[in-house]
Amino acid sequence: MNKKIPMRRCVGCGESKPKQELIRITAREEGAVPDPTGRANGRGIYLCKGSAECFAAARKKRAIARGLGIELSDNDLDALEKELAKYEK
Repeated sequence: MNKKIPMRRCVGCGESKPKQELIRITAREEGAVPDPTGRANGRGIYLCKGSAECFAAARKKRAIARGLGIELSDNDLDALEKELAKYEK
């Protein structure tokens, strides 16, 4: 029997990919933070790992704040972008 590969959709490009190729972002009290384990509690969204284009598209569409159900300022998004740079492929 083949093991099922969990698929998730990137909020930036809209492509469904295996969960391992994406990074999860969760909503916390301090704002949106990366969840490299993919197991943190709470609402989460997915972005392609190391893709500045996907982050820019999600930022332009306001998909990150909408998907997490929280308000994010430009400063919050800038900090998140710097944090995501640590998780390049």
